Amino acid sequence: MPKQNNNASKLPPAKRIFDIVSALNGLVLVSPFWAVAWFLILLEDGFPVLIKQKRIGKDGQIFDSFKFRSMYKVSLSEKVSIQAGERDTRITNVGRFLRNTALDESPQLINILMGQMSFVGPRPLLQSEVEINGEQDQIEITKIPGYKERTSVVPGLTGLAQLYHSRDIPRKDKFRYDLEYIKKRSLVYDVRLIALSVMVSLLGRWEVRRPKLTWLRHSDSDIK
Repeated sequence: MPKQNNNASKLPPAKRIFDIVSALNGLVLVSPFWAVAWFLILLEDGFPVLIKQKRIGKDGQIFDSFKFRSMYKVSLSEKVSIQAGERDTRITNVGRFLRNTALDESPQLINILMGQMSFVGPRPLLQSEVEINGEQDQIEITKIPGYKERTSVVPGLTGLAQLYHSRDIPRKDKFRYDLEYIKKRSLVYDVRLIALSVMVSLLGRWEVRRPKLTWLRHSDSDIK
């Protein structure tokens, strides 16, 4: 089992500096929207507005990830976490907008400043997350091929899998995209993925079940 550890994970100096500068600029840009998000969430479904989730970071270390609540608060009592579907009834009306624009994830800029996350990297997984196989079978995330390798780097706010493929593909396929990012990662590559992510946020397309930008294509044959 992963061990609790809130110490900031180390990053290459250039990437760390880039993350700090980008996160500070991001906070300046999104902070005016936080008050609006706070009010709308509170109005629709009450407290809590901001939630902390135990996420798996680099080398299996556990950290508290910050997020605006996008699901009805009854979902907070679920013992296992299952990825939201396209018309998931657990998502609030306000939450659907927040998820489309990624504003629900914007508090993770704080995690980036703390060094627990980077701007680009494999998405940090929930401790209690499972994947549905068939109609009822559940698979623990840690048992899916590629899990160990993807936790060898600091997790990110955005990544290759989120941009270039449907969010509903099996985890084993998402992990293959994560491993491709690890193989190709560089500061220039990160800048490109961040620029694409900003475009997706402005267009409100994070929840679409296909590549987030219609002209983006990424062949599975490129992934070994």
